[in-house]
Amino acid sequence: MKILCIGMNYHAHLAELNNPVPEQPVFFMKPESALIRAGLPFFYPDFSKEVHYEVELVLRISKVGKHIQERFAHTYYQEIGVGIDFTARDLQRECRQKGLPWEMAKAFDGSGPVSKFVPLQSLKNPADIAFSLKKNGELVQQGRSTDMIFNFNQLISYVSNYTTLKMGDLMFTGTPSGVGPVQIGDHLEAFLEDKKLLDIKVK
Repeated sequence: MKILCIGMNYHAHLAELNNPVPEQPVFFMKPESALIRAGLPFFYPDFSKEVHYEVELVLRISKVGKHIQERFAHTYYQEIGVGIDFTARDLQRECRQKGLPWEMAKAFDGSGPVSKFVPLQSLKNPADIAFSLKKNGELVQQGRSTDMIFNFNQLISYVSNYTTLKMGDLMFTGTPSGVGPVQIGDHLEAFLEDKKLLDIKVK
């Protein structure tokens, strides 16, 4: 199982980070050790002083595919959840300045907690999915799948040109605006529509 992550997929998030709009999807990977088992906390890493939360919709791949045409991409996922792409922003800036890969800032242990998954067809409108994040009870991020620069099917098709998608793979699909820092003691709650699917404490 691999975890594919899409970067820079919401205009407002690009604006808050002062990044240009990409012409094609940008993706990177996290290892399986980035996942956090349900009920366990996120442990703040000792190598960073600026870890940010980024809430995202997460697709679970349902069958094997390579070079998937966009018109068939919808048949490769049936379930969706929410996840948090924890990012060591200080390390990411350092990597960018030196022209280095981002893995140390994005792929560390515990950096990708994911909720349980629900069938897409159980949602009111699978074509326009709302999601959000609260920190210590305060709403800090909210977005909709319709706000994405590249939609689910475009992402599936594009990524499958470079790496074979397999059953059980996860795809983080990008974060909206409102990203910010977490500190030890914070409590994060991620929602799909109005249902809380992920509950994480920072220790």
